Amino acid sequence: MAIVTTKAIVLSSLKYGDTSLIVKCYTENDGIKSYMLRGILKPKKKGIKAAYFQPLTQLQIVAKHNSKNTLNSIKEVQVIQPYKTIHADIVKQSVVFFLSEVLASSIQEEEQNKTLYSYLETAFTWLDVHDKIANFHLLFLLNLTGFLGFYPDMSQTNKAGFNLLEGVFSDDIQDKNVIHHNNFHQFKKLLGINFDAIENVSYSKDERQLVLQTIIKYFKLHLGSFREPKSLQVLETVFS
Repeated sequence: MAIVTTKAIVLSSLKYGDTSLIVKCYTENDGIKSYMLRGILKPKKKGIKAAYFQPLTQLQIVAKHNSKNTLNSIKEVQVIQPYKTIHADIVKQSVVFFLSEVLASSIQEEEQNKTLYSYLETAFTWLDVHDKIANFHLLFLLNLTGFLGFYPDMSQTNKAGFNLLEGVFSDDIQDKNVIHHNNFHQFKKLLGINFDAIENVSYSKDERQLVLQTIIKYFKLHLGSFREPKSLQVLETVFS
């Protein structure tokens, strides 16, 4: 059992019994950790509040981490990057619910990865302060593949298609895993850019959905643990 002070990003919270929550976080020090917060939903409960554990909230926590794979506990918590717009904006909220689901399904490691943590922190702060965010989730997911180990190999981008299973560009457009023509063209628009460039990428509603479905398929092919997010339909509705 170790007492750890670490930054943490909330990925999910699940009600346990009538008054408790089980919260899953991505921590800067130790990767994925789950915590039991007993009695946090009791009325007039003093101390740690349930409101701190909304999806993708950025926290500083003092926690007890044990080595026996059981639930950990949190002793102290504070919000270190209070969002100004995310919780008040229905579109941003939909994006946040969707991305928190994807992250909870994609990241399994209980080990430190400071570059991934820094990427998440920077991305969600960017989302909070910008208005043109219709393509944010697409670029966020595509760039996330770099930290998960399957960002597209950019060495032969002049080929006619992209093989989602192999992660490489390909001329074999008969292969069922190779995207080509319009699907490929739309997917390619996101490669090699950062968040400040996404307002220059234009998609129709149908193109945006096509690219999202392609990226979801890419995740499914590379991550055995990946489940299609329940909030996918909601996300498609808000950007219609």
